Amino acid sequence: MDTELAQLSFETGEFLRDRGLTLCTVESCTGGWIGELVTATAGSSNWYDRGFITYSNDAKCELLGVDPALLREHGAVSEEVVRAMVSGGLERSNADLVLAVSGVAGPGGGTETRPVGMVCFAWIRRDDPVHSATLRFQGDRESVRRQAVIHALRTLKRLYE
Repeated sequence: MDTELAQLSFETGEFLRDRGLTLCTVESCTGGWIGELVTATAGSSNWYDRGFITYSNDAKCELLGVDPALLREHGAVSEEVVRAMVSGGLERSNADLVLAVSGVAGPGGGTETRPVGMVCFAWIRRDDPVHSATLRFQGDRESVRRQAVIHALRTLKRLYE
């Protein structure tokens, strides 16, 4: 792991530990990278509850309770779906905070309305409203995924400081 990601993992853990909060991750295009990153920090069992890797639409429905009609209407890479994913993660975990990520990492799979590099994010704190955002990252598959991991964790800290 590179030093920037190691530092981000440490800072995330410190942030959660100092506030007595626990985290759940719900990932699609990042394929568990966020969960892997945060558990690389010693002591993460004190602040990381669980992670869901819901790459397929079926997994989003089965594991998180995402309505199939929502997926048909908006597509997996949409704020509507990522908001449902983060809410499902909150309902199916003991965590205080949940983040969710879904996107098109490339190199294929992009469309005119959902281009390669488009990533949707959602964050929620128990008993608070959902926050969501969509960004477009540049670069190859690994670069898009890495930028998504960093953005998801940095924004979590910014939203809940």
